[in-house]
Amino acid sequence: MKDPTPVAVASRSFSHHPILCAELLSRYSRVAFNETGETLSGQQLARFLKGCRKAIIGLEILDEGMLSSLPELEVVSKYGVGLDMIDFGAMERHGVRLGWTGGVNKRSVSELVLSSMIALAHRAPEAGGEVRSGLWRQMIGRQLTGKTIGIVGCGNIGKDLVLLLESFGCQILANDILDFPEFYRQHNIIPLDLEELLQRSDIVTLHVPLNDSTRNMLDGRRLRLMKNGAFLINMARGGLVDEMALKEMLKERSLGGAALDVFNNEPPDDRELLGLPNLMVSPHIGGSTEEAILAMGRAAISGLDNALKISEIDPDHPRKASL
Repeated sequence: MKDPTPVAVASRSFSHHPILCAELLSRYSRVAFNETGETLSGQQLARFLKGCRKAIIGLEILDEGMLSSLPELEVVSKYGVGLDMIDFGAMERHGVRLGWTGGVNKRSVSELVLSSMIALAHRAPEAGGEVRSGLWRQMIGRQLTGKTIGIVGCGNIGKDLVLLLESFGCQILANDILDFPEFYRQHNIIPLDLEELLQRSDIVTLHVPLNDSTRNMLDGRRLRLMKNGAFLINMARGGLVDEMALKEMLKERSLGGAALDVFNNEPPDDRELLGLPNLMVSPHIGGSTEEAILAMGRAAISGLDNALKISEIDPDHPRKASL
């Protein structure tokens, strides 16, 4: 017997995935899917969610105003791991429960980070751009093997990245608001404060959520602490890095390169930044492998039935803990 509870799936990615749609429809009989192909917001989102008791969201913003307009809403289940678009205080005030599972896309993101490290070190994007422009010359890069890697945020993704890096003989430095002494000892990781990590790393990769404590965490002053020729990777959240300062450092080559999968504004509109030869860019695809999409979607379906009150969630996880 299918559950007749009305469910709305705001996530466009979930709504266009036939396997996930079929699995959800096998459990719930009244489901509305977002078939617009767009990320819903404002009144459009409010109209779509109106009357539903359960919802699956992806990148949609749920704040006080939105939740006030949806008195019937009882459960929000997250498709994906980022929670910066959800107002936890408003969720608690309105008695809306949260379905969330961490780490479901970790291998997808960590693989993209690893591939970006190798590509940046070998200057592959820059060399490829020259070939396409008609220039043929050997470009001298570096190996990833033996380099010092600074992981900012050693949660699910950061830990998985450590496992992938083991065969490269890298020295791993870590910075996190939480302590993982057993994991650090097991993998010979050195925990450091952020600024020392920046000064010592050949490659810095970010894996933290976006909140008041992390917004613009790599401002111009901190970026200037990085080694000359070091690389920066952000596959976590836009808003963590001062993009203007990063652009200037890439232009002057004080940073060897950067890889960005996320931006302050998405899609990004700084054409000068996007045109830099030592910048790798991608359209927020870190968690967008076939395997990760299925895992995130199935976790979201499960979350419709296993949601918790905000007061029941560990205050350091998932709101503050690393991705």
